Order: sequence, then structure tokens, then C-alpha cells
Amino acid sequence: MADLHFPQATRAHAERRHALAPAADDAFRAFSKAVFAEGALDARTKQIIAVAVAHVTQCPWCIEGHVKAARRAGATREQIMEAIWVAAEMRAGAAVAHSVKTLELLKETGEE
Repeated sequence: MADLHFPQATRAHAERRHALAPAADDAFRAFSKAVFAEGALDARTKQIIAVAVAHVTQCPWCIEGHVKAARRAGATREQIMEAIWVAAEMRAGAAVAHSVKTLELLKETGEE
């Protein structure tokens, strides 16, 4: 299987994104800073959650950034992998839960 190529984010990309929409970029950065600040959840826990979510959203940049941030915050390899398995179960569970829609449609069309 060939590896997918995703361009590496650079400072130039960040500067261009900011130049094109500075207010939105500033607001997003402030939001991100507030979300990941220490609060009821510590930084390590927040980064572990971010790793799990990044795998569900399938964002390679988010995976890279948040795995590195989680490790810097003290998350173990085992905690990171366990979080990914939780994300996988939740994603699979959603597919099962949404099967109710199909079951109802099949019933409505007399196919059940």
C-alpha cells in the first residue's frame, strides 16, 4: 500500500492563513489556547482526548500534533493507544446505533 502524502504544515502556511483571515485566525488561536488550558481536566488528559478525537476525525496533522503534545504532557504510549481504541469503539458503536435508521426504513418499505 502506498503511503499517502500530506504536505508538512509550515510557518509560511500559518502566516498566509492569518493574512487571509486575521480575525478568524486570532479567534481560533485564542479558542484553542482556552480549550487546552488547565482547568477541571489537566493538560495530559486533554491531549489524550485530542488524540482520540483526531483519530475519529482522521486528521493526520492533528494526530501528529496531539500525540506529540500528549507525550510532552506525560501521557504514556499505553494511554495513547488505549484512547485510540476507545475512539475506535465509539466510531463503530455509532455505526451500530445508526442501524436503527435502516431498520425503520426497511420496516416502512415492507422489507422487514
